[in-house]
Amino acid sequence: MRVIVINTGTEILLGDVLNTHLAFIAREIFQFGLRINEQRTIPDGDTIQSALADVSLRAEIVFVTGGLGPTSDDITREIVAGYLQLPLVEDAIVREGIRSRLAARRIPTTKRIWRQALVPAGADVLPNENGTAPGLYLPANINPGVPLPHLFLLPGPPRELQPMFRNFVAPVLRRITAESKKDAMRTFRVANMGESIIEKKIGDLVLAVPGIELGYCARPGEVEVRVIGSAAAVAQAEKIIREKLGNAIFSASDETLAAVLVRLLSEREQTLALAESCTGGFLADQITNVPGASKVFVAGYVTYSNQEKIRSLGVSRKSIEKFGAVSERVVAEMAEGSRARTGATHGVATTGIAGPGGGSEEKPVGTVFVGLSSENQPARWEKFFFPSDRETFKQLVAQRAFDLLRRKLME
Repeated sequence: MRVIVINTGTEILLGDVLNTHLAFIAREIFQFGLRINEQRTIPDGDTIQSALADVSLRAEIVFVTGGLGPTSDDITREIVAGYLQLPLVEDAIVREGIRSRLAARRIPTTKRIWRQALVPAGADVLPNENGTAPGLYLPANINPGVPLPHLFLLPGPPRELQPMFRNFVAPVLRRITAESKKDAMRTFRVANMGESIIEKKIGDLVLAVPGIELGYCARPGEVEVRVIGSAAAVAQAEKIIREKLGNAIFSASDETLAAVLVRLLSEREQTLALAESCTGGFLADQITNVPGASKVFVAGYVTYSNQEKIRSLGVSRKSIEKFGAVSERVVAEMAEGSRARTGATHGVATTGIAGPGGGSEEKPVGTVFVGLSSENQPARWEKFFFPSDRETFKQLVAQRAFDLLRRKLME
């Protein structure tokens, strides 16, 4: 079944809002044997009518996001009802839901608010448990006189769309696709290995599996390897990938490297402290984004200045003067200091030159040291060179630091 996504919103086309709907919907529908064949973004307004007329001839399922709210630019339901020649009827249950939600939050109502309770005749309401604008499902050919695929109208805010999709759209899709053939898919997240190296290791071998589709997606510090095909083909491909990539694979799910660390530390009843210089708290941010981090994360130090490295972490002034703040000796002392001061099982530290200034011939911009201190063991460290913009630099350093600890935990 062909699937098309139409995202409405002038703010998306102006670059004011990042469009995350495509990635979310693509992931959610794969379980039903569906893949997005086309996506387009259009401005607010009646452009949606011409877009619907176009895609209706080429798709069996269409998702439209945005334009269901109460303001003057929210006209998706009106345009769709007009295109399908269906009357808009006020839904009493939806109206009461809007009234009670606003009353509970002491938000005054306006005349336009009640537009959100209007439903094209014959459409099914998709409840919005996180907002006032419900979604709508219009079955294929709801008006026999106007050809139409299965049409889903969904709210624009991700915090509203995503739970609505999982709770109310998914059951409809399951029913629609009950007889469809479904492929299997596996993804493997690989730490700190270039996609060209990965392809050299597994590419020809995996593509030799009949009926397999192989793809790569590179991000700073990691590559996602994706295989799609029959269950048997995917299982055969997985065996090859695991044999060739081994411990470089840190996840075969959507887990981030930070999430893997939190899980591994929790399973081992161990704890972590961080000491950051060049990453400026980025590692701590990634760890604390993971649910359950409070069980394993003890403290984080952002010691950007040399004086603070000495005061907060106990780094030796002589070490800084002799070797420099960006050195293996200092990063080892930072890691040891964070662990010793907090009583954590492990201490991880970073120090480097993010640039664009501050480098030297001996230590150019992009030089970084990552350190690890663990209970009853000597500190270890690694040196890397990441000449890039500051944000990418921090991402690359974080991946290296997290992977250093991950490999330690897997020993």
